[in-house]
Amino acid sequence: MPVEASLLEILACPACHAPLADKSADDPAELVCTGTGCGLAYPVRDGIPVLLVDEARKPA
Repeated sequence: MPVEASLLEILACPACHAPLADKSADDPAELVCTGTGCGLAYPVRDGIPVLLVDEARKPA
């Protein structure tokens, strides 16, 4: 389930405050930080972004 565009416009990475890229149509559904030094991927569960740094996947 994709994240609403209006919500995505106001969300930011909690770690570095950079915008998030919507990868919620992928498997696994995620919002990925676009910051150059961060790159954390936050899970989207049942259409709800989980913006907790402890829950984020580290970049490969």
